[in-house]
Amino acid sequence: MELFASRPAWYVIGPLIGLVVVGLMATINHRIGALGGYSNLVERLTGRAEGPDWRAAFLGGVIVGAFVLLVLRGADTVGEGYGWLTRTFSSDALVVAILFGAGILIGFGAKTAGGCTSGNGLGGCSTGSPASFAATATFMGTAIAASFVIKGLI
Repeated sequence: MELFASRPAWYVIGPLIGLVVVGLMATINHRIGALGGYSNLVERLTGRAEGPDWRAAFLGGVIVGAFVLLVLRGADTVGEGYGWLTRTFSSDALVVAILFGAGILIGFGAKTAGGCTSGNGLGGCSTGSPASFAATATFMGTAIAASFVIKGLI
């Protein structure tokens, strides 16, 4: 499908994400965040929670939505894959292992910090949380600094 061949413009995606953030607060009075879904599933599997809640469904929707987009776009529209990572390492298994390890580190950091980038950046800042503003400034500043370091090394 031609519609899914390229990424939508920021002025389309931004308002849609904003509608999801506002919609969650208006309907169920909860902040958006992907880490909560993963945490809820882990708590359910370890017996610390009775059952999955809306956050698990949110996480499932993110995963299923990514798969549906992949199917609709087709394999020939992926382009460079994961950018520098795909260009540097020719082994798909190594790229997957690196991404899996990075995901574990990100999850650990987000759980330790008390929230993920989507929860703090979208949900927390939109509700005026000072802690979320501090967390968002920290991860954005770190990302900017890391991009300059990586660009200087490559």
